[in-house]
Amino acid sequence: MAAPMLRCISRSQWLGTQGLLGILPLVLREAHSAAQGLLAVQKARGLFKEFFPERGTKTELPELFDRGTGGKFPQTIYCGFDPTADSLHVGHLLALLGLFHFQRVGHNVIALVGGATARLGDPSGRTKEREALDAERVQSNARALSQGLKALAANHQQLFANGRTWGSFTVLDNSAWYQKQDLVDFLAAVGGQFRMGTLLSRLSVQTRLKTPEGMSLAEFLYQVLQAYDFYYLFQHYGCRVQLGGSDQLGNIMSGYEFIHKLTGEDVFGISVPLITSTTGAKLGKSAGNAVWLNRDKTSPFELYQFFLRQKDDLVERYLKLFTFLPLPEIDHIMQLHVTEPEKRGPQKRLAAEVTKLVHGQEGLASAKRCTQALYHSSIDALEVMSDQELKELFKEASFSELVLDPGTSVLDTCRKANAIPDGPRGYRMITEGGVSINHRQVTNPESVLVVGQHILKNGLSLLKIGKRNFYIIKWLQL
Repeated sequence: MAAPMLRCISRSQWLGTQGLLGILPLVLREAHSAAQGLLAVQKARGLFKEFFPERGTKTELPELFDRGTGGKFPQTIYCGFDPTADSLHVGHLLALLGLFHFQRVGHNVIALVGGATARLGDPSGRTKEREALDAERVQSNARALSQGLKALAANHQQLFANGRTWGSFTVLDNSAWYQKQDLVDFLAAVGGQFRMGTLLSRLSVQTRLKTPEGMSLAEFLYQVLQAYDFYYLFQHYGCRVQLGGSDQLGNIMSGYEFIHKLTGEDVFGISVPLITSTTGAKLGKSAGNAVWLNRDKTSPFELYQFFLRQKDDLVERYLKLFTFLPLPEIDHIMQLHVTEPEKRGPQKRLAAEVTKLVHGQEGLASAKRCTQALYHSSIDALEVMSDQELKELFKEASFSELVLDPGTSVLDTCRKANAIPDGPRGYRMITEGGVSINHRQVTNPESVLVVGQHILKNGLSLLKIGKRNFYIIKWLQL
């Protein structure tokens, strides 16, 4: 197979394919003029951490969005997401929000799924090699990640656009160009553009080389493929900015050097901060502390609770990072919090905004119903909860389907659900107050179940034994 074409497109050639300023809608032209402000605002919010290169380029990054290219036409910005799992997690959200902020002022953004690079494993920020994934698993994960990215982009567009015109959001998979490459041809064409000394000097490489396990050739070449991704998107989509976590700066630098050497053009990188746990560990699959964005892995209730539990000393920073709320509104929320800290207003707003973005309005409503049902013993919330919500809320609970016979008692119910032991001990558990149905304590084992009290309108009963043991009963033939 032929080697990859390293075709150089100048800035003027790229602009010539894009049309004239006059045909752009007025709202887009106004949005572009505000992009330089976007960089400053997101830097102030803490979302944009570092810019590369900061100086010494023909066009500096703020100028890219303020005049010349940026003043006339939308820019294209990308961020990569490797499908090492079948779901995104909270650790990915900041990079996504960075893309969304650019999209909101009229620029075009690309979420690149690493269907090829995930098989190598990114060594950045890691002390040992990732577990190898076979091709079929990576492809399955890549499809799931693409669907997740599109769903998030759709929620963002539907719930936050308010009729405004935004830039495009495109999901690509880098396996589309790597699966066409011949290894020897690729190395002959691309490998000669990289210097070993430079690649070896990267912090991610140096850190790994000092460990007992060292670094594999596959991991070492990861930065080369990420650099080529940037080059490919620059050539085919005019992409000149790459977003990534702060641990990606070395890979971004490799992309800059590769593109600049081949084309003479300047491209740029912007890093976003890494979100860590209370112990300082990076949130993610590898650390075992991921808060997933797919509902079947982390329910809307669990995502909501994750942000609701954030401490006061973090919540203002997280409001700036994880939401689109204007800074003056965040200041106002924090001022109210000083006078009414018991209401946990900032935490509730943070949890609501993130859950709505990830799971939509219905996901947020589900999270609030579950919160009311579990922590506020709300019967009304229980009555409108679906089977799915109950299973999500009470993950460890036993789920039973029972037929309601005439005269079924509390004791009968507990025994059919295998919630209490047979004999006198189980009987005493009820009489001594250790059993509740739908958050109401029952102490008479012979009481007959009453629809509307023991059995909710949705045909469900929530049986609780002791403090933590839950049993969900779905009644049939009511």
